[in-house]
Amino acid sequence: MRLPIAKDGYGIIAMSFLPALVSLGLGVWWLFWVGLGVAVSVLWFFRDPERTIPQDPESVVSPADGRVIKVEEVEDRRFTMRRAQLVSIFMSLFDVHVNRAPATGRVKRVVYNPGRFVSANLDKASVENEHNALVVESEGGRLFAVCQIAGLVARRIVCDVEEGSRIEKGQRIGMIKFGSRLDVYLPPDTDIVVRVGDRVRAGESILARWEKER
Repeated sequence: MRLPIAKDGYGIIAMSFLPALVSLGLGVWWLFWVGLGVAVSVLWFFRDPERTIPQDPESVVSPADGRVIKVEEVEDRRFTMRRAQLVSIFMSLFDVHVNRAPATGRVKRVVYNPGRFVSANLDKASVENEHNALVVESEGGRLFAVCQIAGLVARRIVCDVEEGSRIEKGQRIGMIKFGSRLDVYLPPDTDIVVRVGDRVRAGESILARWEKER
């Protein structure tokens, strides 16, 4: 049986419980309860629940839990190198931070930029912050990209797939530790079904639908 905890959090979770255990051994109860509260919060942050993936082959799912903060058409000169519809999702500290593949396809490129750490809800975060993008060709030949962007607090992006890998819709592809944002670049003819302000869940919520299979 799989634990509903992200494997990338095991070390941090173990370390977070250490102060509480030391306080317990010393008999400092108030410090024990404070340490235990912090440890439980860290454990909650790294939760990784199972999700029900939509079976509709035309659907594109959210890569992250959070709130949609942007839906617009842009000229993507960094990843797909063409016009694209951009959907941005902001993850607060209270959201599940495990990221999932929006659609099935083959990873053509992995683009990493060490960058800076400004607030992830700002427009400049997508360019200036540390980020890691997967450029993917779908089964229907469409090119799309999903970009993990570190936030003000986040200090590490985890990406579990490599160039050339095949990813399945809803598959876990990594996470961003402690607050962040996901940008999805989809072809212009994609039918976007979310709006700014919508709450979405990784692997379950449908962001868009392909116009038709090629």
